[in-house]
Amino acid sequence: MPSFDLQDAGVRELNAYLHSDGSADQAVTVEHPGGKHNVAAGAMHDTRVDIHGHVGYYCAGMNDRALVTVHGNAGPGLAENMMGGEVRVRGNASQYCGATAHGGLLVVEGDAAARCGISMKGVNIVVGGSIGHMSAFMAQSGILVVCGDAGDSLGDSIYEARIYVRGRVSGLGADCIEKELGEGHAAELGALLERAGMDPDPSGFRRYGSARQLYNFRIDNVSAY
Repeated sequence: MPSFDLQDAGVRELNAYLHSDGSADQAVTVEHPGGKHNVAAGAMHDTRVDIHGHVGYYCAGMNDRALVTVHGNAGPGLAENMMGGEVRVRGNASQYCGATAHGGLLVVEGDAAARCGISMKGVNIVVGGSIGHMSAFMAQSGILVVCGDAGDSLGDSIYEARIYVRGRVSGLGADCIEKELGEGHAAELGALLERAGMDPDPSGFRRYGSARQLYNFRIDNVSAY
């Protein structure tokens, strides 16, 4: 099992290995990350990466197919622009985790700070705790599940992403409304919660999405642009 101790090895050495064909189908251990930035960024192959400790900015950014687990907390930009695979944080995540992400599954077992899932483009995000303000801003597609509370301006200028929240929502952003939670939505939510390793019971969640009033410019809505 390849192992990298970031007290001795550099982040570039680790990432170069994760970009190489040699990392395919391997299990990689990362010790003493010490809050370093860009850890496991751009992992390209079906690699299992276990990071034991806290990480800084942009951990697992642009992840393609790897399964990355952070056994600690993550700084801003976690899994930014990820394309696939799975990224999991056992602790909390800072701002804009999952921003612009196109695919895969991002799981934060604790809380996520402001702007979680902004401009998400197909990723599925499950947060076991609460999220901060302006989350899912301009979210285009994908699913954001929040098992705790959501901050103000949730889903501002949202497109076709779907949001499920079990706790309290401080306020909805422009063009974001509460919608009916149908049987199909409950099944979708339950399956995603089960995949994330959380309580798969969808009861108590509420669904939010786009009112579709900002798709085209209308002078009546000028104050909302």
